[in-house]
Amino acid sequence: MNTRFLYSLFILFGTFISAVSQVMLKKAAMKEYDSPVKEYLNPLVIGAYAIFVLATFCSILAYKEIPLSLGPVLESTSYIYVTIFGVTIFHEKINSGKIMALVLIIAGILVYSLLGG
Repeated sequence: MNTRFLYSLFILFGTFISAVSQVMLKKAAMKEYDSPVKEYLNPLVIGAYAIFVLATFCSILAYKEIPLSLGPVLESTSYIYVTIFGVTIFHEKINSGKIMALVLIIAGILVYSLLGG
């Protein structure tokens, strides 16, 4: 297996779990808490920030091998994950403008991956 591909998977995994942690933080923000301390020191929030740390380590590891110009291209997949989570978990509405934006993001990723990198 190509090392660049393998390290690209690290950054994609880190981006995915970062989107998961954002969902966790949004779920925590939707709850009512007795005190400000409980609002920030609860398992959902602490778990989300722990996942952010793991995502950061995935990025650090990935940048050992992939070019700096490829990182932001792969990280743009977060828009796709967040949109999917928003629709499936939070029942947010998706319109044609959002779909077109996602298509452009995917096209940009493919163009860079196939022709630019």
